[in-house]
Amino acid sequence: MLELMSESAPVFIAVVFAFALLIGSFLNVIIHRLPIMMEREWRDQAAEQKLKELRTTGRCQRKLEVVHLRNLDPATARSLEGRFDLTVPRSRCPSCGKLITALQNIPVISYLFLKGRCANCKTPISARYPLVELITASLAAITAWHFGAGIEALMAIALAVTLIAIAMIDADTQLIPDSIVLPLMWVGLSMSLLHPLSDTGTLFINPSDAIIGALAGYLSLWSVFWLFKLITGKDGIGYGDFKLLAALGAWLGWQQLPIIIMMSAVVGIVINVTLIVFQGKDRSAPVPFGPYIAAAGWIAMLWGETIRNTYIDLMF
Repeated sequence: MLELMSESAPVFIAVVFAFALLIGSFLNVIIHRLPIMMEREWRDQAAEQKLKELRTTGRCQRKLEVVHLRNLDPATARSLEGRFDLTVPRSRCPSCGKLITALQNIPVISYLFLKGRCANCKTPISARYPLVELITASLAAITAWHFGAGIEALMAIALAVTLIAIAMIDADTQLIPDSIVLPLMWVGLSMSLLHPLSDTGTLFINPSDAIIGALAGYLSLWSVFWLFKLITGKDGIGYGDFKLLAALGAWLGWQQLPIIIMMSAVVGIVINVTLIVFQGKDRSAPVPFGPYIAAAGWIAMLWGETIRNTYIDLMF
């Protein structure tokens, strides 16, 4: 099978598309559950801090107060709420609580077979779930077509899939989880140690380009953040955006950063202005920048060199 995929591009792309549908289904789980897991972790940390303050200050006045604060103990909270992570509990219908069986969880096909409704209570299922699966499979297939069979294609697909998760979580919560973006950056830096593993030079760049890319990616948005804050007194960009651009710099090199920043800024401005003009969006409402950086990063990974060369030819 591996030999067939390496010799036949259509077979390789088809296998990637089918497998990426399954990955997209799991991305739906990550996108939904990871922010909840983060919220629980923050709540546990707050509870631990309250207990620590209580025990160190000695300001307990009544046993009732101690009992009340003990209810905030992380272990107690977890025992009451039960385990909650990316694998447990099993997926259920949010309306009726009925377990979703394996046959009802086949990417895209189950949604179409169930006509977009819960098999038990007939509550409509959001079309977002199959859309995430199809987007994941489509981007993975395009990436596979661009790079061809090989280790570089697999790593590029991994980056594309991770960027989808980051973009969706940021769009929902305006948060970019460190548990995703920091490992992404370290993987990019580690890949540079294998330079030159591929012929295209898109990934597995040399270590100096990767290190400078990570530093420049972080510091460029960090500088914009503090400049904006000094001028307006407001926070304009989140720290997660710094880390995401640093991760893309580690994967793609510092040379791709101007393209990523320019494309993400232009697309972000166009979409935001469109929403303000046609949908009456509040101008003061915060705008998640992560999805635009992620989309620009994927485009730069595939066609960044072509875009840069075209720009240079037009300008000079």
